[in-house]
Amino acid sequence: MHQLTLAEIARGLADKKFSSEELTKVLLARIAQLDPQLNSFISLTEDLALKQAKAADARRANGESGALLGAPIAHKDLFCTQGIRTSCGSKMLDNFKAPYDATVVAKLAAAGAVTLGKTNMDEFAMGSANESSYYGAVKNPWNLEHVPGGSSGGSAAAVAARLLPAATGTDTGGSIRQPAALTNLTGLKPTYGRVSRWGMIAYASSLDQGGPMARTAEDCAILLQGMAGFDPNDSTSIDEPVPDYSASLNGSLQGLRIGVPKEYFSAGLDPRIAELIHNSIKELEKLGAVIKEISLPNMQHAIPAYYVIAPAEASSNLSRFDGVRFGYRCENPVNLIDLYKRSRGEGFGPEVQRRIMVGAYALSAGYYDAYYLKAQKIRRLIKNDFMVAFNEVDIILGPTTPNPAWKLGAKNSDPVAAYLEDVYTITANLAGLPGLSMPAGFVDGLPVGVQLLAPYFQEGRLLNVAHQYQLNTDWHTRTPTGF
Repeated sequence: MHQLTLAEIARGLADKKFSSEELTKVLLARIAQLDPQLNSFISLTEDLALKQAKAADARRANGESGALLGAPIAHKDLFCTQGIRTSCGSKMLDNFKAPYDATVVAKLAAAGAVTLGKTNMDEFAMGSANESSYYGAVKNPWNLEHVPGGSSGGSAAAVAARLLPAATGTDTGGSIRQPAALTNLTGLKPTYGRVSRWGMIAYASSLDQGGPMARTAEDCAILLQGMAGFDPNDSTSIDEPVPDYSASLNGSLQGLRIGVPKEYFSAGLDPRIAELIHNSIKELEKLGAVIKEISLPNMQHAIPAYYVIAPAEASSNLSRFDGVRFGYRCENPVNLIDLYKRSRGEGFGPEVQRRIMVGAYALSAGYYDAYYLKAQKIRRLIKNDFMVAFNEVDIILGPTTPNPAWKLGAKNSDPVAAYLEDVYTITANLAGLPGLSMPAGFVDGLPVGVQLLAPYFQEGRLLNVAHQYQLNTDWHTRTPTGF
């Protein structure tokens, strides 16, 4: 039962082969048995899950249907869930129980999804390895000595290990697509504004976007259908009709123009990954796609621009965590300044502190124009590069990551080396474009992903291409040994 995809679960529930309650109990037992190896969950919500599963079964008995009705999922632990700890992977929020549901949580619950728990993550979504969590590092089920990627590493590891069929993640600079690539999943970052950020604890407000993580493009289409839509509570939400993502999966790829940026195949890319990407291109050509080399000349500036803009926004967003109204508070402060200093110094981990300091510096008087303003100008140039490219091609294809998953702790002494793992994913966030990573093969037994980018609100096209690719390859069906 644990091997079933979301789509298969929907069919099984509709055909009364099993109930949501039976499935939920099986998966909760599996999590209890196997997650100690992975550390992919921060909180389990057994009582809530069984209550929701029984309610879903009752709704089906009354004639209701729906792809998510009774389907088990988990939420990355920065989506607020009413009455349940929402920690953001941080000591700062270890004792915080959200007083309301995030829009994404509420929408999926209304669709009948069953919440099994909250998944582990890099602290405040800052990281590429899921090693900065207050609750400890998450392990990659393909090799427990390696990272699963971050910051949505808990969601990725749980789905890859078949603890559940799908989970939510968030993507600020690649945090859905990168862990999806490193754990053999399909992960989709929607267009900025497509999925509500209300109730999603902010890292960098102009970059963050929630999205689905699952084993197949078909499952991502189902989960995105439940997540997407306009939200008047979110000022960055865009009032754009949500298409039927599942309906577009079976479209032909004949004549599809795929752009391959020459900048992607530089010295920083593992040549074995480059070979797998070229194999993926050949597979898509067999399906009728037309390949064209393109250029994204400002891509080289993406990392430095991102690591000015994101920390700047983080330093502003995280200023609210001061030990006064909620979250961690130091013991016996001698005065207000001591309260601020020690609560933040003790509540935030080193990676979060590093980014707050960088951001505060970039925004400080005398440096704003030199750093933050210049980074925003580069951001615009990167967006313009994409607009030019999409006049020539329908989608853009390349590697998701320059390397396969690295060993736990291997990059801890060199934060910049970890930052460089996001080189291919960051540009989509800076431009606000939708991006998808799908399984493309293995290097030394570790999964590799291929990334697809599309124009705004063309998530359906990405899912269509990924689904057709997955109908003709079997990378996404591989299961890690022992799970």
